[in-house]
Amino acid sequence: MTGGPAPSALPAARAVLFDLDGTLLDHAGAAAEAIAASFPDEEPGRLVRRWLELTETSVDRYLAGELTFAEQRRARIVPLARELGLGDWDDARADAWIGGYIERYAAAWRAFPDVPGPVAALAGRGLRLGVITNGDVGQQRAKIEGIGLADRLPYLVTSSETGTAKPDPEIFRVACAGLGLDARDVVYVGDRLDVDARGAASAGLAGVWLDRSGAPAPDGLDVPRITSLDELPALLTP
Repeated sequence: MTGGPAPSALPAARAVLFDLDGTLLDHAGAAAEAIAASFPDEEPGRLVRRWLELTETSVDRYLAGELTFAEQRRARIVPLARELGLGDWDDARADAWIGGYIERYAAAWRAFPDVPGPVAALAGRGLRLGVITNGDVGQQRAKIEGIGLADRLPYLVTSSETGTAKPDPEIFRVACAGLGLDARDVVYVGDRLDVDARGAASAGLAGVWLDRSGAPAPDGLDVPRITSLDELPALLTP
């Protein structure tokens, strides 16, 4: 592992739950491919950076209850269109564009290369597997199906269904209750330190931070850190 010693093995678990975007599915890669194809005449590096910034901001507002699901989509493309000199788009034009973008985005969904093997290994141990994700239940379920993991990850808890979003401990508690398990029997793995690993730990789960960045581990890290999902099966006591 880069930047520090390997984490100690976690206590035996009965279930392992995962974040979706950025952990199992390469959301940033799919979004970059889709937005670059949408505006092929624009410089891709700058375009992708701006699109990801707008996406993060609008999704945060959606999760905070400030925007509806449709509104957070419009809140991305309307300012981008203006910045690209395309004028002020009304809702109808924004929604029509979003429809095409979503098709391109969905076509680019891919699981990270380090996902299928470890998920299969954990399933082979008889562990219950699933996903806790911030987002719309319909789209998030479609993503799991689209990357071929629906059979391996049958259990799904989303912020749109529970009315609470990570890192609020309540969404993790709801997920454990749905499994009929104590939080101490559940491991949660995600790519965001505070939202995923620490959020899960605050609810009593064993939170694991998946850090594929290659950067050194920060000082004072209070949760286990792995740099690839390939490390996860060895981290869990059989």
